[in-house]
Amino acid sequence: MEHQHNPTLADSICDLRSRKIKQTFFTQVNTLLDWTVIESIIKIHYKKGKSATGKPSYSGLLLFKMCLLQTWYGLSDYEVEDRVNDSISFGYFCG
Repeated sequence: MEHQHNPTLADSICDLRSRKIKQTFFTQVNTLLDWTVIESIIKIHYKKGKSATGKPSYSGLLLFKMCLLQTWYGLSDYEVEDRVNDSISFGYFCG
């Protein structure tokens, strides 16, 4: 039988510290990079269309930011999409 771990106060503090570090890092990246220039370069090479189900595709800049997160945190396509939808700091970074 597997023992389920209930988060302690120490776990919560570590989680908050990790989130603060990520948020600081993402804020620094957003300050250093001019996303409008990057987006204009992406738009030359990426034409946004519709998915097979008719839903609008993700913007090229959003996909680029998700690729950065994948590289920085070693995430798969599924994992990065899940984290962007679930994590405040990842969602903030991606806009």
